[in-house]
Formats: sequence, C-alpha cells, structure tokens
Amino acid sequence: MADYLKKFARILIEYSLKIKSKEKVIISGCVEAIPLIEQLYIQVLQKGAYPFLRLVPNNLGELFYQYAKKHHLLYLPEINLFEAKKADAVITIQSSTNTKALTSVNPEKPATYIKTMKPIKDIILKKGRWVLTLYPTQAYAQDAEMSLQEFTEFVYKALFVDKKDPVKAWYDLRDYQEKIIKRLKGADRIRILDDDTDLTLSVKNRIFINSCGLYNMPSGEIFTGPIETSANGYIKFSFPACNLGREIEGVYLEFKEGKVVKESATKNEQFLRTMLDMDKGARYPGEFAFGLNYGITKHIKNILFDEKIGGTIHLALGSSYKETGGKNKSALHWDFIKDLRKKGEVYVNDKLFMKKGKIIQ
Repeated sequence: MADYLKKFARILIEYSLKIKSKEKVIISGCVEAIPLIEQLYIQVLQKGAYPFLRLVPNNLGELFYQYAKKHHLLYLPEINLFEAKKADAVITIQSSTNTKALTSVNPEKPATYIKTMKPIKDIILKKGRWVLTLYPTQAYAQDAEMSLQEFTEFVYKALFVDKKDPVKAWYDLRDYQEKIIKRLKGADRIRILDDDTDLTLSVKNRIFINSCGLYNMPSGEIFTGPIETSANGYIKFSFPACNLGREIEGVYLEFKEGKVVKESATKNEQFLRTMLDMDKGARYPGEFAFGLNYGITKHIKNILFDEKIGGTIHLALGSSYKETGGKNKSALHWDFIKDLRKKGEVYVNDKLFMKKGKIIQ
C-alpha cells in the first residue's frame, strides 16, 4: 500500500503539476487523507519546493452551513485571495467520510457561497497549475456499493497506480486522446441519439481539450465549450447527478436555442431547479465531452470518475472553460452523464462517430 501511495503522489507531483524547486504548493484535504498528504509533503520537499498544508475536519462544510450568518456567505476572505494569487500550484484531495452530510442544507446557502467564492476559483483556474484527486474512504466505497478494499483497488486502477510506470501510462492516454481530437478538427454539428434522447449542438470553431490527468486525476476525456445558443432537443441522463450531498435522479432537460426551457427529475427536482436558477448562465451548456477512460467501467456516484467512463458523453450546465473558446459565464458548473454503451450513437457533421460507446475507427 505504501508503494501505491508513493506512486500516487509521484503522478500528481511529476506528471500533473511538474513541480519545480522553490515553487509554492498548497496541499488541501481532510485528515482522512493524511497517508497521501504525507507522501505529497515528502515529495514536494524532495523537489526543493515549499509545501503548504491545508488540513480540515471532514464536517467543516456541514458546520459552516449550519451556523453561518448571511454575511459569512457573502464574505470573500482577503487572505484566501492572497493565497490563491501567490500559490504556484494547488492540490485538492477529496476524502469525504459522509457524502450525504449536506443533504438537509437549504440549497440557496451553498448557491450563494459558490458565487461569492468564484473569484478565488477563477484565479486558480487561470493559472492552470491545479489538480483535483480522491483518496478512498468508506463513504465513497458505500456509494459505489463496494468494500473499502475493492474501492481502493478500483481507484488505483483508474489512476494507473497499478502499472509499473504510471506516469508513462498517462502519457500514453494523452497521445491516444490527441488522435481523437485531430479527427474532430472542423467539427460543427454534433447529434446525440438514444431512445430517450435527440439533442443537437454546435462546436464550430471551438477547441477540444485533452483532459489527460493534468487537472483531474483520474481523467480520460476530451471536452469543449459548445456554441452557447446552439443546443436544441432533449436528453435524459443515465446516472444520478450528485451535488452538495444530494442525488438528483432521472434528470431530463429540453433545450431551445441553447437554453434549458424544461427540466425534470424523478428525485430532488426542486434542488435541480434551484441550481439552474442560480444565475443567468446556469441554464446554458458550458461543456460537452466524450468519456474515454475505458478502465473506468462502473458508475460510483462521484463525478471525478463517472464523467470519464469510457463510452459516455457528458454535458455541463453553467460556466465554460475559456481555453475551449466557450463564453458562458456562471457560478455553476454541473456535469450530467449520458451512457451510450448499450445502443447510443453520436454523429459529427452527420457522420457516425461513436456507436455503443466506441469511437468509430
């Protein structure tokens, strides 16, 4: 296990962030992730860089939303802004012990706080030296309906930690996805078809980005920002969309000229509606992507893994990534996944591009 943790840390330090001497590196996570944090701390020091630890108890969010006053939700801390501006790289580790802890929180509270903290998020995103990962806990294992040992093995395989040289494995995935992106050059009209889906959108003159483990670990997707007013039709998503401890099941969206004009869900529909009413941009798509990590085969109710399942596509409502050419602005960025492995199809410029989850060669 210790050897796996060393490999895990090496992937983040040497591949994702390429840490150099005297760089300032923030390592943020809950105390449950200490075994990984210790390895990261050691390897950052070995690189000659400066590690700054941000350790918090796992129930901090729960306590915040329980006791915070309105002015807390609207306060943008100057010290956090300063830290974001000065840091060279940021490592964020998810390690929840209760993924449902925020279920009873009024959704307006986190919606407000997310908008307040957006300037800090924007600073970190703009620098492009950040990575989000996950440390296995019992809570994630329960969501995935696995034992902790099974889930840990699942995570390590998704990260390629089980490979002799995991860094090389990530470079290999990068090269494969780059070939797919080249095939999409000149793409305009994309159509997603299934029994309960017929959605078209345009990616004309937009850029597909190779998500190969530099920002999300694990990764394995290519994504872009669709033309903001181009989505038309309807789509029903395959898996629960998890957000702030809630599972929103059976999500169905109808689009007209880019905007969600009708939404429904079989569970937590009002929460879905509250999030989509967060701001003007929340009802417009900010991302369209193909999941291409065929080492991830199971939905585990964690978007860090689920959106990369090989043979899926996902659509995010809310903010676009500027590097794609996307222009949509919102405090929201929420991914919804469509599984196409059984019978779904994707057409690009009216030519079959993906069938039953496989890219047509």
